[in-house]
Amino acid sequence: MPAAPYAAHRKQIATILMSLGMNQDFADQTAEVLAWADLHGIDSHGLSCLAVYYDRWKKGRVNMDAKPWVVQESPVSTLFNGDGGLGHPVSIRAMRVAIEKAQKTGMAISSVRNSVHFGACGFYAKMAADQGFLGIVTTTTSNKQVAPTRGKQAQFGTDPIAFCAPCLEKQPFLLDMATTTAASGKIRNKHHEGLKLPQGWATTKDGEPSDDPLVAAEKGGFLTSLGGTEEGSSYKGYGLAAMVNILSACLSGSTLITSPMHMKQPFGQDIGHFFMVIDPGLFRDPVEFRTDVSSLCNTLRETTPIDPKRPVLVAGDPEWKAAEQRLADGIPVGEGLLAKVRKIAEENNVPWLLG
Repeated sequence: MPAAPYAAHRKQIATILMSLGMNQDFADQTAEVLAWADLHGIDSHGLSCLAVYYDRWKKGRVNMDAKPWVVQESPVSTLFNGDGGLGHPVSIRAMRVAIEKAQKTGMAISSVRNSVHFGACGFYAKMAADQGFLGIVTTTTSNKQVAPTRGKQAQFGTDPIAFCAPCLEKQPFLLDMATTTAASGKIRNKHHEGLKLPQGWATTKDGEPSDDPLVAAEKGGFLTSLGGTEEGSSYKGYGLAAMVNILSACLSGSTLITSPMHMKQPFGQDIGHFFMVIDPGLFRDPVEFRTDVSSLCNTLRETTPIDPKRPVLVAGDPEWKAAEQRLADGIPVGEGLLAKVRKIAEENNVPWLLG
């Protein structure tokens, strides 16, 4: 699989975004988020997103010249309007503002409406942990792909959640998860490379298991809620998805994905984001807090494994290991995805930097 250095990978993303009309500052911020995902092995939320963004741009479903603004704020809260643009720049700003307010008040929340896809939730949650705070992030999505438990009609998307807590060590505890069995980006990548889905990721419109990566996107089927089936507790993933929509959409005032007005907004998405920052110092000495988080994580890692070759991990461990390896060896990209991105670059007269 071809691999490119991190710096070239990130620059390639930024130059393509600028060719579509995004200003350099916003393009650099968006590329930072996407390249961070690829660097950490979250391939579903990195370069592969460009193909989706490009398709939406051609259809007039994303404002590349967006100028987000503050709708209202208080000492502990800020509501942003994303102006129909990609959500990465406004989300970086929203989390920064929440951190600044939390430094003064101990807790703060930023909310965003009228936005588009913002990449990996974990990037923003980690921003808070890097400052010694707890970070909680949720977001709605644009596409209905998930039926509620016992349902035969899509009502939700993958509706992810991220939670990040600082440790004594350099890297924090970072949980970043979709409320579906698999993120839609993982399914998209399977399609790019001509691969079938593992069983349990998706079903047909009649609820039968399917290994077709296009079954939910084009053939009336569904992605499964976390748990897969009712017997496997899919109602838990379904409940979490509802919670994410309440925090991200109901709180911000973005259009509910279940509303008849969904996809009828100026840029057809109106995604909502939620960012919460908590200072552990409200409750105890911050160093003691981080000590306990580290103790918990290290004790879990020391659990006797079933297979000695597969040690017990905690959330974030695979990502930190992937980043170390990819910084050294380059970021690998599948041939199918590479061809798609190269075509986008050629169509927009962008120099090719990925080898």
